[in-house]
Amino acid sequence: MTSLKDLSIVQLQRAIEIKEKIEALQNQLESIEGGETPILAQVEAPDPVKRKYHMTSAHKQKLVKALAKARAARWAKAKSSSKPAKKGKRKLSVAGRAAIIAATKARWAKIKGTATKADKPAKKRKMSAAVKAKLRAIAKARWAKAKAAGKKTL
Repeated sequence: MTSLKDLSIVQLQRAIEIKEKIEALQNQLESIEGGETPILAQVEAPDPVKRKYHMTSAHKQKLVKALAKARAARWAKAKSSSKPAKKGKRKLSVAGRAAIIAATKARWAKIKGTATKADKPAKKRKMSAAVKAKLRAIAKARWAKAKAAGKKTL
């Protein structure tokens, strides 16, 4: 059974109403029987247990403020951890931007079916005159050797 300290005001009022009804019914029963029964209100209630501590109103206010401050700190921490800090705006380099533009143009050219500058073959490198002369001499020597052997093809 719960103690009276643990009951709410509504429950205590309901308990008082029930006890009053019980007393009224006992009084009616006594009048019918003619005998005497002790009335519940006359029975002494045990002394309430004293608290081991006493909190002043100033201390209560101080405690409430400290708890509110702690609660605010917890909420601030929870809110800050859910959203990461916003970083500064990032800047794209000129080379990076050029690469993105080239890739975009190539993608659109592929979709449209036209060639872009990137898709065209690179220009052939030019050979110096000395290298050309050297290659010509090697080729003439190879043909002369093939003709001497009686071949008509290499």
